[in-house]
Amino acid sequence: MTTPAVDRPYATDAGLLARVLRPYKKHCRYLRAAEVTAGPEGAMAHCEFAIPESCYIDDTGHLNSVETNIAYNQMMYYLVAKSVKEGLLAGFENWTLDDFWRHQLPDILIARFAGSFRRPVDPRRFFGEMTFLSVTRREPSGGEPFLHATTSYRYWDADGGRCDGEATLAFVNIP
Repeated sequence: MTTPAVDRPYATDAGLLARVLRPYKKHCRYLRAAEVTAGPEGAMAHCEFAIPESCYIDDTGHLNSVETNIAYNQMMYYLVAKSVKEGLLAGFENWTLDDFWRHQLPDILIARFAGSFRRPVDPRRFFGEMTFLSVTRREPSGGEPFLHATTSYRYWDADGGRCDGEATLAFVNIP
């Protein structure tokens, strides 16, 4: 892995963001902006979201678990794509953006997703961050190699809303 400048910020790459969100229905594109930083601790995304209207339920007035997961997916996909493009994340040194696009939907799996809602978060404008805590290559006996990643995330709004959690990812069918 190339060692990026400590905490060097990478502003939102509008073209990359649009491509990352392309698989989502237009009314489900929640991620508006994402700044990525990288340093010795790993790669992190600081994001801005807006959910004008729920994609599946009447207005609850707060961010719910389904939309939390969708927002996480979008944040994670962008962070991985930007990390691949800039060479920021261990485990993805040999990936190209073409590799990411090929793997984005079929081969990036959420193996575990947990969250705690501390205070209701306003879905119309909220913020989030995600950090890759570790990425390791695993080669189970008799199985295909994969990348195992642990991540943490959190969301908040201007009124003190708060949600946080952890997710474990599996990147399968890797070279």
